[in-house]
Amino acid sequence: MNPVEIEALASELLSAYETGDRVAILPSSRPGFDLDAAYAVEGALRRAREAGGAKSVGRKVGYANKVLWRIFKLRTLAWAHLYEDTLHYADGGSATLALPNARSLKVEPEIVFGLKQSVTSEARDPAAALAAADWLAIGFEVIDCPYPDWKFQPSDFVASLGLHAALVVGERVPVQPDSIATLLDELPKFTVSVAKDGEIIEEGFGKNILGSPAVCLAELGAAIARRFPDEPLSAGEVVSSGTLTSGHLAGSGETWTVNVSGLPLPRLRLRLA
Repeated sequence: MNPVEIEALASELLSAYETGDRVAILPSSRPGFDLDAAYAVEGALRRAREAGGAKSVGRKVGYANKVLWRIFKLRTLAWAHLYEDTLHYADGGSATLALPNARSLKVEPEIVFGLKQSVTSEARDPAAALAAADWLAIGFEVIDCPYPDWKFQPSDFVASLGLHAALVVGERVPVQPDSIATLLDELPKFTVSVAKDGEIIEEGFGKNILGSPAVCLAELGAAIARRFPDEPLSAGEVVSSGTLTSGHLAGSGETWTVNVSGLPLPRLRLRLA
């Protein structure tokens, strides 16, 4: 796709994001649209959002599962930017969230990292990635799909802001240098249970995210360094590292809870207003 087509598609997707409209024609069905074009559109969206006063504060991960890599012929995970106006920190482990213009929401429990150093090495070293983290927390990534019936390709995911609607972050636990070895052992093994209105819906595991969220963080840093060497994963960014369970359809009035076992992370409760 040429630059004019990239900007036109970005404008269409931004309008859908702001109004809650749907996108009738998938970007991936259009001539010349591939993953490179998708990241170009995502970059144009970021520039447009920042021109409108939004501030990019991190990245969100998608397709952090090698089974999906084989299905979609991916070589690495996908990602999109997070923004200050969509990032929420729970007060006392509980948050209420209202999302106007929502179309079809899903909630996903994820490990969230806050960075104190850049993650730029292509060595994919999980220990080095954890050493770059200032804190970790359990979070709920809330996604919203502009495409009919939740059907899309990875390139469509990237181009539409990674389907990102909001990220709610629970209590942040510092990552201390002397805790890294323990975290490397715990992160593949911990479990989460997700409940809707008090009823457990699904359990998930740290190993679901490329074997460990620490591996995912390292992979993200390496993937960004390869594609955008001038825009590395940097100090101060927040990273949502991929869903630990299936995404679950969610609606207003519901209360979602995630409990963590095997990591010292308190429960997170989210009510959708």
